[in-house]
Amino acid sequence: MNNDLVSIITPMYNAERYIEATIDSVLNQTYQDWEMLIVDDCSTDNSSTIVKSYMQRDDRIRYIRTESNKGVSNARNIALKNATGRYIAFLDSDDRWEAEKLAKQVKFMLDKDAAITFTAYELMDENSKKLGKEIRIPDKVWYSKLLKGNVMGCLTVVIDKSKLDFEIEMSGVPHEDYVLWLSVLKKGYMAYGIDEVLAVYRKSSTSLSGNKLKAARWTWNIYRKIEKIPLYKAVYYFINYGINGIKKS
Repeated sequence: MNNDLVSIITPMYNAERYIEATIDSVLNQTYQDWEMLIVDDCSTDNSSTIVKSYMQRDDRIRYIRTESNKGVSNARNIALKNATGRYIAFLDSDDRWEAEKLAKQVKFMLDKDAAITFTAYELMDENSKKLGKEIRIPDKVWYSKLLKGNVMGCLTVVIDKSKLDFEIEMSGVPHEDYVLWLSVLKKGYMAYGIDEVLAVYRKSSTSLSGNKLKAARWTWNIYRKIEKIPLYKAVYYFINYGINGIKKS
């Protein structure tokens, strides 16, 4: 395990419209000790050609193509298995980071002796226009607090593998990132937040997470089937999830 290396986990599917800006935001990082693992989930557009052109210029970019299309969780897990860094960061193929993101976050993690951290972020639309909406975050969350709503944007999370005594992987259920954060915090870890906008999330009108009714069903499923929370407690957390969702929107 490289002690300073950040392994960036990037699943990709038909992202030719956005992948250049995503990679550029990594190349522009002031923290330069990173590897970017782009796992192509059988794209049918020009995504792979774009990524391979970047690979010729920078060997820190690694490209892996899946044998068949199995979805974002599988793609992330392939990247996780191939990651060699101490730190694991997540960045989807249509999102972006601010230039200071990794430098500030790694320093923060060392100062806090933290296993998992996250940051604030802002929203942009499908045309990369910023929407003037910032998602602010608390300074820390623990397991029971995170059950009240996922405040940890996937594109902002960094995990220090050296502090965990288990392998991290994404489950195949919807909201797989939320399930992973819960699995870490359930073991007693605290997640620390940097309430500074260090990433830009693309809000797509067609994204799965954009459907609030589906998201609510998935969250209930996580409470009852994944976390095995008793009914009365699940209702309590679900009410809080609803309230926090209204505040967020």
